[in-house]
Amino acid sequence: MNTEQALRKETNKWLHRIEKEIKNIKPPDEKGREFLENILAYIKDSRYFLGKGDLVRSFEAVIWAWSYLSISRELKLLKTHKKIGKGD
Repeated sequence: MNTEQALRKETNKWLHRIEKEIKNIKPPDEKGREFLENILAYIKDSRYFLGKGDLVRSFEAVIWAWSYLSISRELKLLKTHKKIGKGD
């Protein structure tokens, strides 16, 4: 597998995971909604760049989406309303 294939595979893996996980996220307030909107925008950007073949920007965008999700959970701005199992 070359670098381009590896980057595409990793990007798709993390996009798939966050798109599945984001379905179970709920914002408790306006600030949480703002964070969720940013996460969704980064996911959309990642898909857009992936479609254009811009793999570096696509991967960067999905990493930002995960960063926002992680930070917002730590700050309790977003909450998971359903646990996701390993088989999901």
